[in-house]
Amino acid sequence: MKITSLIFIFSLITQIAFAEIQVDRLVESIGKAENSVKYPYGIKSINTHGDKALARKICRNSVVNNLKRWDGKGDFIEFMSRRYCPINAPDDNGTNRFWVKNVKYFYK
Repeated sequence: MKITSLIFIFSLITQIAFAEIQVDRLVESIGKAENSVKYPYGIKSINTHGDKALARKICRNSVVNNLKRWDGKGDFIEFMSRRYCPINAPDDNGTNRFWVKNVKYFYK
């Protein structure tokens, strides 16, 4: 009984945390922050050939998958940045450190 109650409480807390993140709004904020024709929404892992709709779909999947990974602690955008746009990644030209600030600016 106690385990079932704990699972229910955890599930409820997780759903509340997820409800605070507006997925489509965050995806559009990422797209605006990335502001790239060659890599729409900052998608580099898959060659989208500049297809904005495909890049948006991949970005949205990334947001949803990261919401599943997130434990609800801390700031979600900061959590996501560590995987989506890590500082000092091999392809970081020095601008990844601004990703969180820029995405939050457009997400407001």
